[in-house]
Amino acid sequence: MSIGVIATLRIQDGKAGEFEAFFGELAGQVRANEPGNLAYQLTKSRAEPNTYKVLEVYKDQDALTHHGGTDYFKAAGPKFAAVLAGRPDIEYLDGVG
Repeated sequence: MSIGVIATLRIQDGKAGEFEAFFGELAGQVRANEPGNLAYQLTKSRAEPNTYKVLEVYKDQDALTHHGGTDYFKAAGPKFAAVLAGRPDIEYLDGVG
């Protein structure tokens, strides 16, 4: 069964450009190296300034677990910490159909 993830990230004022740049690099690595990742898309809220949502879909739990264990995802941790304006809000969803 596929697994969806919606990660809501609130970014500090003035850090959006830095965030978008390193996230673009991370997304490229995910797409190139994770065949079990079916979607990994950064979106920006129209209603809430400095709020982004990452829309993710994985083939199964193994693919999601693999994503979290990659060296490039772990290396992104300090970069996220430098721009986030609080803890991310992560929602996990089960695929239907």
